[in-house]
Amino acid sequence: MSLQPVTIEGQVFLAISVVLPKTNLLVVTNDNGYIMCGALDVALLNEKLADRKVIAGRAVGVKTIDQLLDAPLESVTYEAENLGINRGMIGREALLKMV
Repeated sequence: MSLQPVTIEGQVFLAISVVLPKTNLLVVTNDNGYIMCGALDVALLNEKLADRKVIAGRAVGVKTIDQLLDAPLESVTYEAENLGINRGMIGREALLKMV
């Protein structure tokens, strides 16, 4: 597992990478929300955990933190949409809306 700061336009986020058998778990987060690799279940957050109002986005097919930052988001939570974060938005752009 590795933790490292990532700075985007002067804003600091925490990048978390967990190496698992046959896959990697990738997350970039701040105090308000996060983007994550394909392991994120956006439907679960929107439907079963809606009361938690999680701000999150999911990018698929990424294998590194850099790829996660540069990938378009495949899906986002309703709370993320409320902040102007939409499907297709690049990860780093979405993170800046979470500040």
